[in-house]
Amino acid sequence: MNWSLIFKLSLFGLAMAFATVYFIPQHVEPFCWLAIFIICAYIIAKNCSADYFLTGFLVSLVNCIWITAAHVLLFKTYMAGHPMEAANMAKMPMHEHPRRMMLVVGPIIGVISGLVLGLFSFVASKLVKKPAA
Repeated sequence: MNWSLIFKLSLFGLAMAFATVYFIPQHVEPFCWLAIFIICAYIIAKNCSADYFLTGFLVSLVNCIWITAAHVLLFKTYMAGHPMEAANMAKMPMHEHPRRMMLVVGPIIGVISGLVLGLFSFVASKLVKKPAA
């Protein structure tokens, strides 16, 4: 397992954690993630010789740690910029403890996005040519 690569690619998640708090509106975020997933899948396919799916999955799990931590720590700023999400949270269980809800929901989203990035990475491994040894 290439932990150095996993950590380096997770820095996209760290950047997105702060970007979603301060700059990126909720309706643009999925397109940013799609671009990041495509870039990460390509880099994983180019730099790994096996375990493509697992590497992509682990990148998303580390991303989830960065993002959940930033959103919990910067909760008021994040909610101020995401009124639709704040309204949706008010309708969910644990609405009186939104930070705790983020701590529960964040890893679930991390696993789901991990499955997506893992699949992207696996498919990219079949499409991308490896550099000659």
